[in-house]
Parts: sequence; structure tokens; C-alpha cells
Amino acid sequence: MPRSGVLLASALLMSCLFPALAAAAPGAPVCDHQPVSYPSAPAGAVLVDPAVDADLTAKTTASPPGTTFWLGPGTHTLGKDEFGQVVPQDGDVYLGAPGAVLDGRGVNKFAFTGRAHDVVIRNLTVRGFAAPQDQGVVNHDSGDGWTIENATIERNEGAGLMAGARQQVRHTCLRDNGQYGLNAYQPGDGITGLVLEDNEITGNNTGDWETKVPGCGCSGGAKFWVVDGADVRRNRIHHNHGAGLWADTNNNDFLVEDNLFEANEAEGLFYETSYNLILRNNTFRGNGVVQGRRFADRGDNFPTATVYLSESGGEPRVRARTSSIDITGNTFEDNWSGITLWENADRFCNSPANTSTNYCTRTNGPTSSCAQPEIASGAKYADCRWKTQRVSIHENTFRFDPGRLGCAVGSCGRMALLANFGTYPDWSPYHGEVVQEAVTFGQDNHWRSNTYTGPWRFTAHDTSRTFDVARWQAAPYGQDAGSTFSGS
Repeated sequence: MPRSGVLLASALLMSCLFPALAAAAPGAPVCDHQPVSYPSAPAGAVLVDPAVDADLTAKTTASPPGTTFWLGPGTHTLGKDEFGQVVPQDGDVYLGAPGAVLDGRGVNKFAFTGRAHDVVIRNLTVRGFAAPQDQGVVNHDSGDGWTIENATIERNEGAGLMAGARQQVRHTCLRDNGQYGLNAYQPGDGITGLVLEDNEITGNNTGDWETKVPGCGCSGGAKFWVVDGADVRRNRIHHNHGAGLWADTNNNDFLVEDNLFEANEAEGLFYETSYNLILRNNTFRGNGVVQGRRFADRGDNFPTATVYLSESGGEPRVRARTSSIDITGNTFEDNWSGITLWENADRFCNSPANTSTNYCTRTNGPTSSCAQPEIASGAKYADCRWKTQRVSIHENTFRFDPGRLGCAVGSCGRMALLANFGTYPDWSPYHGEVVQEAVTFGQDNHWRSNTYTGPWRFTAHDTSRTFDVARWQAAPYGQDAGSTFSGS
């Protein structure tokens, strides 16, 4: 089946499973609903003619920094060379007339490149560019201070959009891109103050990268790498082929609120080896069904999740607006499962099991310092490990019906707090149950005052221990004090 057929079949499957999703989604969609702006060129703007190939490139090069360009109605192109691209200067502004499209035609790799700062792109459609893996089409070099508003970035290979420090993305459609809608990565790890508001992020990872490169961790609606400070508000994040949002490695100080996460094939939110998160007042609906069913079909009992915290927690020594991971006021409805708090006992600085090669925790020095004998005790023992700690899950609503999901009770509808038995490498100081005991009992992770509907099950300590609410609430686990349960 061609790619378009696969994506359509996936969308139809999700529509059949969750027929009320589209009607119930809060807020207006963004894709195909952009405002009509700039029908004529603003005073002083440079006019760009779609009939002239690479006119935008030539006029950008010939103009001084801070120039405003008006792209007239029609399809604009950047030449027949794979490196045909636009290199903005500081403060340049690009405005699209109604119907203005910048099309790479599958030939050009990138649309807007270079490290200019404070570039603005508004009301422009960018499509058809062929960026390689992990590279992006718009803001390819992660320039700082860019503003992307009322744009549509769709059907590109690689990432539709990269990010730099202080970047603001508002009311933009990031749709059907080959790898990511947004890849928030900057060489040197300098992204701060990222804002994503009122966007629609949908259908991304059409290239199915986790199948193409197993274990790459290189897919999702949006991926964040070492971002320090991000506000993610009122976005519609749905039907992505993988995770909706994936924060991977030393991210910190995220505020994720008032978003809709809907029918993403894997996690709605995956927060990995990262710190200090406020997750509140979001709606999670129909997420993880494809991944959960895949796990169940192969007999894998790991608790797949809608919100997956992997070696992530609150850390007062890392400056942020919170010193915890606070998950509150969210509604979870008919997802494959709930929230999983996981810690890999074999993943720490300098371990071969650490897939974030050459990165260490924010509380430790160089990776090489995490070695024997220093790592066996004291500060190194504590700080060479990313910890799932100081997580508070309270006043959320969790509802699911296994009949609608077509799953067996116990394979779906699970909450989890667990780790693996440490075995690797042979010099690791975290062998045995030490991390399992710590994450379950010693690292201040708590559920409380939540509302549950449906036959929920709970996994704690390790994957062999799955049980009902009575045992979850009783000693030694003592979870979900003050919570209510019905429909079991």
C-alpha cells in the first residue's frame, strides 16, 4: 500500500475506535483554517514574484537586514539545485499573500537557513522540501528569536521546523512531515524560552523512522533536546505516528497546559531523562492504542503509557519555575493506558546503556567522572543517575472502557511505578533491586486525590507485580490516598 493509503487507513481505524473525537475536540483547528492576511504588500515591502524562479533568494541576498518581503499569490520556487534556499538576514520579515506557497518540489533540501536572529515568517505555506534525517526545513540552523505565525509547514522530509532560543511558534500547522513537525535542537544546547501556542501538530513521522532505524528515538509530532524553558499551550497534537511530544535528554522547566493530545499512535507526552515539569489542564484522548496493541500482540507486558516519564523528575538544584513534576487537572479518556513512571537501573552517565551518548545529568560534572571507584558512593553515586523522583499526580480524571479499546483488562488501563533489576555494566553500582526500591518507595513519587472510572490495574516495583486498587492503596505502596474509583 502506498504511504498515503497507510496513513488514511490509520486515520480511519482511529475514527472507528473513537468516533466522537473530532466533534469533542476543544477549540478550532488550525490546519486549513489560517486567517486571510496581507492581500496586498505593506508599505515599503519588497515584492516577490512567484513567476520568477528563485526570486525570493535573489531579493533576500540583495536587500539589507530588517527588510520585509511580500510573497505574492502563487507557488514560489528556489531553483533546481538541492541547495537552493533562502538565507535571511537579521530581522528580515517574510509575509505570504493569500495562496502564497514556497515549494521545494522534492528537489531543494531546505527553505530558510542560516543563523540570522529575529526573523519573522507569517501566513506562508512551506512544503515539498527534502531535508535529511534530523535536519529541518524552516530555520534549518536553529537561529535565535524567530517568530513563526499563521504558517503551514507540511509534507516535507526531515523536520518541518527547527528551533532556536526564544523562538515563538503560534497558530501554525505542522502537518504530515516525514520525521518531525518540530525538532527543537540547537548545536551547543542553547535553546531557552521556547513558546508553542495555539498550533496544530498532526500526522508527522510519515517516514515511520522507528521502523526504519530501530531504537533511534527519532520521531514524533515534536521532539525537544536540551531545551531549558518551554511554554506549550493550547495546541492540538493529534494523529502523529509515534509520540505526540517527546522531550529527550536534559530538558528542564516545561509548562504544558490546556493542550489536546488525541489519537497519537504512541505516547501523548514522553518526558525522558529530563527535569521539572508542570503538566496541567490537558485533555488526553485515544492515545497509545497502536503501540499498546503492538506490545500486547507480542506478549510484552511493559506498561505502555499516555504520559511516560522515563528517568525524569523534579530537581531543586536545577533552576526552574517548579522543583517537581506536577501532573494535575488533566483528563484522560479512552487511552490505552495511563501514566508510567519508569527508571532504567542500567542507564546512567558513562554507562553503555545510556543512549544519550556523552551526555551526563545536569547535577554532575563530565561523563567520565562517573566511573569506579568514585561512582560507588557519595555524590557521584547519587548524581550520576537520572532519577524519576518528586513526581506528584493529583486531581486528574482517568476514564477508560476496555470494550471500546478492544483490549483485555490488565494489558490496557494501567498505571505504573517501576524499574528493572540492575545488571549492566558489570561495574555498575546499581545492580539488583536498588533502583526498583528507590523509585517505588524512596523518591517521593505519589498519586493522590484522582478520579478513576473503569477497571484500572496498577504495576509497581517491577513488571511482575500488577494488582488491583486495594493493594495499590495499601502498604507498602500507599498510593492514591483520597482518590475515588468506580465502574471496575
